[in-house]
Amino acid sequence: QVQLVESGGGLVQPGGSLRLSCAASGIIFGDAHMYWYRQAPEKQRELVAAITRSQNTNYADSVKGRFTISRDNAKNTVYLQMNNLKPEDTAVYYCNAWYRATYWGQGTQVTVSS
Repeated sequence: QVQLVESGGGLVQPGGSLRLSCAASGIIFGDAHMYWYRQAPEKQRELVAAITRSQNTNYADSVKGRFTISRDNAKNTVYLQMNNLKPEDTAVYYCNAWYRATYWGQGTQVTVSS
């Protein structure tokens, strides 16, 4: 059974930082491509960042230079470091894994507000 468990969300002021974590089980993590998506209220889910099993990364234009995706294969965990957060970053953030099929976590709420 594949499980993706996100953590690290919360309320932060504009300009602040958060680090999201996603712990994976039930897959060979080192062989999986990992992604972070987000969905704001009344908007479609969008891809925020990706990291391949070869450690290649890609980002949405809206987060380039502010967010960093990384992975620790020894801990079966992918991270999203979010700096200089803006109110428009407010959303539920979802971890996604592609390993023979696609799998989703339950999501973690990030709210950026003063």
